[in-house]
Amino acid sequence: MKKLLSVLVLACCTLSFAAHAADAGCEAKATEKKLAGAAKTSFMKKCEMDASADSAKAACETQAGEKKLAGAAKNSFVKKCAADAKSSAKADSAKTAMAACETQAGEKKLAGAAKNSFVKKCTADATK
Repeated sequence: MKKLLSVLVLACCTLSFAAHAADAGCEAKATEKKLAGAAKTSFMKKCEMDASADSAKAACETQAGEKKLAGAAKNSFVKKCAADAKSSAKADSAKTAMAACETQAGEKKLAGAAKNSFVKKCTADATK
């Protein structure tokens, strides 16, 4: 259990670092392609997801090497590890989006059902 927890923590840290590095690289690529508006937003989302997936897979490959896994065992471990890292990153992203939406609702002085509706829609839009 402790090993799984440490693997997830390592993967999250790696994904966080990769997201920051990918953000600059993706931004540069989007500027190079002269993207703007929705096209840029879509491109940035895909680019960042691809970069974090590559980073997670690399971290999992390293862990598999440390465990001296080979063949099918290594492939299975890397696949599961990358999937766990992806789901963990998605959950973190949803929490961050929800917090940002809560802040926006507060700035708009929304309360009750209006606030709940706004936060729900905002979070869904942010995590698409």
